[in-house]
Amino acid sequence: MLNIPLWKRIVIWGVCALGLILAAPNLFYSRVEGHNDAVRAIENNGATETLRAQAAAWPGWLPSGLVNLGLDLRGGAHLLAEVQVEDVYARRMTALWPEVRDALRDLRDQVGTIRRQDAPPGELRVRISRPDGMGAAMQAVRQLAQPVTTLTGVGSNDIEVSAEGDELIVRLSAAERQAVTDRTLQQALEIVRRRIDEVGTREPTIMRQGDDRILIQVPGIGSAEELKTLIGTTARLTFHPVVSRTTNADQNPGPGNIILPSMEEQGVYYIIEEAPVVSGEDLTDAQPAFDQNGQPVVTFRFDPAGARAFGDYTVENVGSPFAIVLDDEVVSAPVIREAIRTGSGQISGNFTVEESTNLAILLRAGALPAELTFLEERTIGPQLGADSIAAGKLATYVAGIAVLAFMVASYGWFGVIANVALVLNVALLIGLLSLIGATLTLPGIAGIVLTIGMAVDANVLVFERIREEMRTAKGPARAIDLGYEKALSAIIDGNITTLLTATILFMMGAGPVRGFAVTLGLGILTSVFTAIFVTRLLIVMWMERRRPRAIEV
Repeated sequence: MLNIPLWKRIVIWGVCALGLILAAPNLFYSRVEGHNDAVRAIENNGATETLRAQAAAWPGWLPSGLVNLGLDLRGGAHLLAEVQVEDVYARRMTALWPEVRDALRDLRDQVGTIRRQDAPPGELRVRISRPDGMGAAMQAVRQLAQPVTTLTGVGSNDIEVSAEGDELIVRLSAAERQAVTDRTLQQALEIVRRRIDEVGTREPTIMRQGDDRILIQVPGIGSAEELKTLIGTTARLTFHPVVSRTTNADQNPGPGNIILPSMEEQGVYYIIEEAPVVSGEDLTDAQPAFDQNGQPVVTFRFDPAGARAFGDYTVENVGSPFAIVLDDEVVSAPVIREAIRTGSGQISGNFTVEESTNLAILLRAGALPAELTFLEERTIGPQLGADSIAAGKLATYVAGIAVLAFMVASYGWFGVIANVALVLNVALLIGLLSLIGATLTLPGIAGIVLTIGMAVDANVLVFERIREEMRTAKGPARAIDLGYEKALSAIIDGNITTLLTATILFMMGAGPVRGFAVTLGLGILTSVFTAIFVTRLLIVMWMERRRPRAIEV
């Protein structure tokens, strides 16, 4: 019969109360959002009077989780960027050249003199003066090959060696190219995410699209240009030996060297060795600071491996200049006065305070592995987001009122009970979204509207079964008990199929589709809970109090 133990009642009402508490901060969205921003700023930069006042706007002992608003609701910036993986192929060959050169030098009596030639990205060409020794040269270079460390590249080597006349050709294999592309895209995704997180932006969408593209959507940022400024710079820091200094930009730098402009002196160029001594990948920290003259600089510190390589180089090259290169520009080229074994230093380059701060952020987040080319950029204004929110609210209100009116008209007092459960259902859904920090988009609002419509399905099934049982002259309590018992399988089956659909949408979809799937999936869980437990408990409590001899459904 209709008997729900006390512990079950406590659990059911406890879950409902928890959902209402978690959803409550969204009623005071601006205040709670300001509180969260202030708390985060105090943790990162220390407290000020203004930040303390903002943090005190919401009690710290209350939940402060919010449903994050997506790009189409808050406004923000949208970018589609292409990663220039060809640059990574070229650097890979540049890094391989010293090994190839040393291997061929050991065969000088067979191959004669060797000279590196110009080649497309991902290819290394070496001309030897004795073509009859090409076989020995190819065999020596093949020994430098390493196995590809991916599942798809099992059994393949990273390089392929061939000959064309008197030129030895080294190429990246197809398997290694794919592995390099995957690693580069993954690294670019992580670095873009770290750079955006450094400035405290909420819930960005950063995902891979296709083979070499990245989709970036950041709610709440002012413009696409501002976002490009933050992430568009590669911030690739390297340290190179200086060969010479010149004012001729067209001068031939020679094999293995490159010519780069000076950032400080207009019209001055440096010829430097292409292979760096140490790179920004070895940095562990970078901070904005001021030098002894009060000028903004950026201080940096290497990890142990970078500090050792940098220290060994300075020991061997005291009195020689070395170039600090940032994004293909020589920031400075100081002379090494003494060995630097501390693993730290500073970069000065006529920076403003803002430029030194941004550069420190970029270096701290890490260098992009390759340049980003922006193929598509859009700025979505806050007004458009406000219009979307207003339209979503209107749709939710219309759907909710229509469903509430239909249930009361169709099922009377039982419809009122179902409506109470429906309101609790929406509150539980908002509470769950706040708990997991989900991002709500316009399709997500559509998922909530659909949930409102689907939430009453289970109640309709139960009420119709109760009607049928009442026609067989059973008592009210027995009819209600059988109604829930016989409708349960249909409720479970119908919602499981919808939940599977939502799961597939989440796994296979992207962006707005996943937002819709999240709200739909969570809405199904809360709908089943309120229909099976909350509505039944409300009916049982009403039956216990009124003890009716007959019921009208």
